[in-house]
Amino acid sequence: MTRLLLIRHGRTAWNKEERFRGRENLPLDEVGHAQAKALARRLAAEFPTLTALYASPLRRARETATPIATTLGLVVEPHPGLIDINYGDWQGLTPAEVAARYPVLYQTWVVAPAQVRFPGGETLSEVRLRARAAMDGIASHRPNETVAIVSHLVVCRLLLCSVLEMPMSQSTLLRQATGCFNVLETVGTRIEIITMNDVCHLRGLDS
Repeated sequence: MTRLLLIRHGRTAWNKEERFRGRENLPLDEVGHAQAKALARRLAAEFPTLTALYASPLRRARETATPIATTLGLVVEPHPGLIDINYGDWQGLTPAEVAARYPVLYQTWVVAPAQVRFPGGETLSEVRLRARAAMDGIASHRPNETVAIVSHLVVCRLLLCSVLEMPMSQSTLLRQATGCFNVLETVGTRIEIITMNDVCHLRGLDS
């Protein structure tokens, strides 16, 4: 059995402002850094046998992973398969700005997100395929270990949808707060979800 700790990075300024973040190399804000430190303390207390730590190459994921690595004496291993969705021309825009510039496509995104290819970017299906390949590869490479994976909202949601065999259009039903973690375990050829959107370590922090 391999245990996978699937983590969403801490808060950034664009999380608070609700902009399409995508590949923008954003740092954590003050709350995000506090979330990362609280997460590191929680994982060190509950998963002291954590043996490996993978993260999206983007700064906000690496900054979330760094306190975990420091606390547990690990090295952050960047993994391109865990990078955030490519929003293309929507990156950096607010939902209101996108709705004004791309009214038809934005409405499709709201009602049928799996049908959307972002201008100059990806589809949800492409993200799910690469992220699932990354997670499965990590699990097979680390048999019988406890491994942390730090990624992004869309990636975490799509990975959970993949495990649950849910339609991608329902991914927004799976809450993934900044700084949360999910616990997944391999059982034979299957993956089971043990815990989802655990944020107990973030009590008292402004999210």
